[in-house]
Amino acid sequence: MEHIEHVLPWGSPGIERRLSVFRFGHGPRKAYIQASLHADELPGMRVAVELKKRLGELEKAGRLNATIELVPVANPIGLSQMFQATHQGRFDFASGKNFNRDFPSLGKAVAARVAGRLNENASDNVKVIRAAMHEVLNALAEPKSTLEGLQRHLLTHACDADVVIDLHCDFESILLLYSLPQLWDSLEPLAKRIGAGVALLAEAAGGDSFDEACSTPWLELARQFPEASIPMACIATTVELGGMADTGHVEAEAHADAILGYLGGLEMISGNWPDVPSSSCEATPFAGAQYAYATHAGVVSFLKPLGARVSKGDALFDVFDPITDRHSRVCATTDGVLYARERLRFAQPGLWLAKVAGSEPIRQGRLLTD
Repeated sequence: MEHIEHVLPWGSPGIERRLSVFRFGHGPRKAYIQASLHADELPGMRVAVELKKRLGELEKAGRLNATIELVPVANPIGLSQMFQATHQGRFDFASGKNFNRDFPSLGKAVAARVAGRLNENASDNVKVIRAAMHEVLNALAEPKSTLEGLQRHLLTHACDADVVIDLHCDFESILLLYSLPQLWDSLEPLAKRIGAGVALLAEAAGGDSFDEACSTPWLELARQFPEASIPMACIATTVELGGMADTGHVEAEAHADAILGYLGGLEMISGNWPDVPSSSCEATPFAGAQYAYATHAGVVSFLKPLGARVSKGDALFDVFDPITDRHSRVCATTDGVLYARERLRFAQPGLWLAKVAGSEPIRQGRLLTD
């Protein structure tokens, strides 16, 4: 195992933040796994503990056929952001930015560098494109903030990987994953192994999230150079490992086993692995997800459990104003699976309280929030 440390830029006098990357194995192929980019989403960090231990054992046994990089704490900035004993790891205190937004978009800059250098050999093209990605990242101006420096380091390690798994969680949630529609066939075995109840697919949902920054350039380049053979060479996904409180031993060990089994199925790890389960969740468009909001403030009573299959018109939750006695009921506007709920039980303006994964697109706009 190689332990790589990057000192993040713009540290204050007496304060220094470091990003740790653990590299296991070796080989022409590569998998990259990171946890807790939203630093208060700790199930991924707990799974990373198990992965680090297991990868060390597999490396000693000579079973790693690829390079596997693990970043157990992908966001040392957010990890230290506490306000009155409450962890605030989703948004950067300094800038207000979401830690999983606005990663460098590589497509156009890489296209300019590889124009005239691609051919009908997919393997050759992948090498040329990955080299160009590193050239583009190295040519960027000096980071203007600690956050920008962090994002550069993360993307530099991930951009040349065949598989990228970004471990997150929701407030209260079932297991699910996000990815491009073009990658679903490659990711369905992972969804089956982790027991995902939902897969939400979107092409360029907006926001330049980490997994899209890794996978979307390949789609853009294939469309810009149709005469060349350009595969989807980066299978990237965001995996939501349930809810924020799901950090137990049993869950963490099971999720680590599922991820390693998936890499084993890709022949990145040798040995015998459990068969891929036959059951699978339905892959639905991210644009088909209903974000359910209250119409007024008040205390919330949920009416359906997580994972429940609901129909249009089914009641999701009640909201009660204890002063005015105002009561309202919010219902599903689509058929689908109730996959996430807000952890707070008080309705606030503009904040969703429940999410339902439906098969018919009902949203549009940046991050499909309009």
